[in-house]
Amino acid sequence: MTHLVDLRSDTVTKPTPAMRRAMAEAEVGDDVYGEDPLVNSLEERVADLFGHEAALFVPSGTMGNQIGMRLVCQPGQEVLGDAEAHVVTYEMGAAAAVFGLSTRTVVSEGGVLSADQLIAQVRPFGNWHLTPTAAIAVENTHNRAGGLVQPLEELEKLWAWSRDAGVAVHLDGARIWNAAVASGVPLATYGRLADTASVCLSKGLGAPVGSVLVASADRIAEARLWRKRLGGGMRQVGVLAAAGLHALDHHVDRLADDHARAKQLAERLGVDPAAVHTNMVVLDGVAAPMLAAAAKAQGVLVSEVSATKVRLLTHLDVDDAAIDRAAEVVSALV
Repeated sequence: MTHLVDLRSDTVTKPTPAMRRAMAEAEVGDDVYGEDPLVNSLEERVADLFGHEAALFVPSGTMGNQIGMRLVCQPGQEVLGDAEAHVVTYEMGAAAAVFGLSTRTVVSEGGVLSADQLIAQVRPFGNWHLTPTAAIAVENTHNRAGGLVQPLEELEKLWAWSRDAGVAVHLDGARIWNAAVASGVPLATYGRLADTASVCLSKGLGAPVGSVLVASADRIAEARLWRKRLGGGMRQVGVLAAAGLHALDHHVDRLADDHARAKQLAERLGVDPAAVHTNMVVLDGVAAPMLAAAAKAQGVLVSEVSATKVRLLTHLDVDDAAIDRAAEVVSALV
């Protein structure tokens, strides 16, 4: 039987043998009491990497994003973001359903952040006709824009404006590791351009579970209360923190391999490699359901983004042989 090549997402990665050993040998304690040593180490390390005072380990990126936005936005206020942003597309309306936050979106040019475009749409406090804009959400890399790395100059422009305007910035940094490796911009630089940021361990870094929310110490103290309210208080969770720490030690720099393989795959599928910023390859103008079904029948899994678009993601479990196999199958179908 042909080995299955799963390019649906980088969320499908499995823990490596070394990561499993680290998890099995993890020293644990009760994290709700703040007594799990590896969780504490992970939180301190990620906070330091992003230049923030404190951090909170949470079960998922969605929880991290939603708590992060709630920390900087009150019920009845709004978060402004891109129309294709993960926080408004794939998080089940949680901002409204759970926290009473309003969201409003702007349609960007291919997902590329434009500070001026967002600033022009901000609604002020003090006008009782309008829902005030308390925060702006930025996604980097941008998932539905094909793993696009946001331009640093636009992030800096938005941040500088926000300080005087009294509007917070939340960073959905699910794949910020990819952005940093691809652009060479330090994690601390990205971190200092956001009031709150949620970063995932369970995508390109290959951990089985978990994200980390970073912010000020006061905000993270409040975030712990929200995590508990949402049922995210975890006990002997050092077994998962150990996976995250292992990933930080061994799986960040290797993201460059995923990016290189994505460009190789793009070239073989007739996609401009320059359009591939990180680990995502998007095929547009195809019969997505038929292509996905036919590829699956030959042992290659791809993700249907829409009726005419499919996405292929490289990751920890995809080697050169898998890229060759996927290119052979998908190029023939295209």
